[in-house]
Amino acid sequence: MNNQSVPKTNSLYAQDYHLWLEHTVDLLKNKNFLELELENLIEEIESMGRSDKNALRSNLRVLLMHLLKYKFQPQNRSNSWLYTIYEHRQRLQEAFVDSPSLKYYYTEVFDSCYQHARKEASIETGLPLSIFPKNYPFSIDETLDSDFFPN
Repeated sequence: MNNQSVPKTNSLYAQDYHLWLEHTVDLLKNKNFLELELENLIEEIESMGRSDKNALRSNLRVLLMHLLKYKFQPQNRSNSWLYTIYEHRQRLQEAFVDSPSLKYYYTEVFDSCYQHARKEASIETGLPLSIFPKNYPFSIDETLDSDFFPN
């Protein structure tokens, strides 16, 4: 750790988050477990998991919305849509490489994300919600397939 003095208080987490991170890493590296602020460390680790899941759902909704727009507004297809589809597929694939267990979560939340994406696509396109089928018109695997584009 650098030469900055570490306050001798249990509220370093509240005073200086970045310094708390550095101090916590230092304590872990030195196996000084008794000085860890376990409640804050647990909170941060749980938060990391929630953040990964939130990012997955967000990327999936954006991807699904653009696949719906691509399918139901063929006259408006653009390179921007293609790029967005590519980018969000990549983000999801990278998340699965880093955390393979998120693939299970992906299948678990797929339907919910699709229902949100339907509504978002309706709002963005101005098309009635009924245009977008209640059941997804492409499979969970096709959604991630870089070669798949709905007709």
